[in-house]
Amino acid sequence: MSPMITLAANEASEHRPLIISLFAAFVVATLFITIWAGKQTKDASDFYAGGRSFSAFQNGLAVSGDYMSAASFLGIAGAIALFGYDGFLYSIGFLVAWLVALLLVAEPLRNSGRYTMGDVLAYRMRQRPVRTAAGTSTIVVSIFYLLAQMAGAGVLVSLLLGITSDAGKIAIVALVGVLMIVYVSIGGMKGTTWVQMVKAVLLIGGTLLITFLVLLKFNFNISDLLGTAAENSGKGAAFLEPGLQYGATATTKLDFISLGIALVLGTAGLPHILIRFYTVPNAKAARKSVNWAIGIIGGFYLMTIALGFGAAALISQDEIIASNPSGNTAAPLLALHIGGVDSAWGAILLAVISAVAFATILAVVAGLTLASSSSFAHDIYANVIRRGKATEKEEMRAARLATIGIGAVSILLGAMARDLNVAGLVALAFAVAASANLPTILYSLFWKRFTTQGALWSIYGGLIVAVGLVLFSPVVSGDPKAMFPSVDFAWFPLKNPGLISIPFGFLMGWLGTVLSKEEPDTGKYAELEVRSLTGTGAH
Repeated sequence: MSPMITLAANEASEHRPLIISLFAAFVVATLFITIWAGKQTKDASDFYAGGRSFSAFQNGLAVSGDYMSAASFLGIAGAIALFGYDGFLYSIGFLVAWLVALLLVAEPLRNSGRYTMGDVLAYRMRQRPVRTAAGTSTIVVSIFYLLAQMAGAGVLVSLLLGITSDAGKIAIVALVGVLMIVYVSIGGMKGTTWVQMVKAVLLIGGTLLITFLVLLKFNFNISDLLGTAAENSGKGAAFLEPGLQYGATATTKLDFISLGIALVLGTAGLPHILIRFYTVPNAKAARKSVNWAIGIIGGFYLMTIALGFGAAALISQDEIIASNPSGNTAAPLLALHIGGVDSAWGAILLAVISAVAFATILAVVAGLTLASSSSFAHDIYANVIRRGKATEKEEMRAARLATIGIGAVSILLGAMARDLNVAGLVALAFAVAASANLPTILYSLFWKRFTTQGALWSIYGGLIVAVGLVLFSPVVSGDPKAMFPSVDFAWFPLKNPGLISIPFGFLMGWLGTVLSKEEPDTGKYAELEVRSLTGTGAH
């Protein structure tokens, strides 16, 4: 451990009562919100869609809270601090992706569905196989995304509490998992939405504070900030130019293209974002909520420039890497340095920013768990296993049991992924979502000939290829930063499968439809088209 990390840990230990108090205050406050919302959750509409009672601004704020995850706050700041310009590409990709969601998905999805993505796909297809596929895909994408949040939680709390043992980090991951199970089981969508709104306000406020203090340090001269960052990084001008991470070889250039495609197309297929469109009363509010989200998220991603380059300018690369090899602690360390490493103000800033980051993780894992448990209960249990005969009470009980199961799997996998960069992990979830979900949603909404076989081939084809390529990539083995660094079974050279798996998902949807002997239900498609464009008959 470097002397500066030891100093940071000592500062944290001196002010540990304050740190623990801030964490406890947030957890208690959010639990109170969850219990309050849980008392108002009376039926399936309340549990899955918050009773469709949220305004466009409220939902926009909650969408922002759902979207600005540990990847945004911890992962992007770390990627910029270590790789400069190339790290900022995550911010650009995450933001541009919202245009795809706004223009192609938000309004038609709100008009066409009820609670889940499976509702839209099953409208004109055979119910049971399509809902099974949609539920499976939703759970897999959510678990990939949950990995990133769990990894972020382990790193963050370990830094604050001075925990260096693997057992301690795994215990922290388990704690986050238990909290998310409680949030979703008790509060449903209403509780989760309020927690996300509170968290979004805290995150924007905390990021604004650090951005202001970083710019103040450089007299609001961004050129000085970038110049100092480049010099302190040891990379010189290359730090501010493309190619530091993705330009060295043909493989890394392809990895960059793959990452970019996954980021831009992934948002429109993310289950926990898609279900947020059902919490507003109509499609107009869904569209407006995306506009609000773009504004809030855009402002936040601009501030990641100050977070990442501020960390690069004020902290040595060795210290950032010693704290976490993937740079996930750059933002909390920046808070400590900007306030003064040996001062109470520095420790207070560290505690506040870390509490905000922890709030971010808790809110996002609640949204992800709700999306996957809802899909299991509504699509797989109610409509496949029980063939539409389950009562609302039985469906909600199945959702709560699914929450426990998904939480357990996430804790197990999150413990193994604790040393990976959280932004990179989220990019994998984006790739899987864009490969399996997006082609099927777009074909279903806009292609008259699309059939059940096409939907199944698209979902399972995209899902199997995306997950398969990840398993045999340097993310899992064959790399010092891999999930299993001591073994090597990686034969796929790219860290993100999007370049291959996303076109494959679209191709399989087309091929499955063309080769299908099933006649498409053009009458149902006409109904869906009118409904998706006008909202007639929408729930």
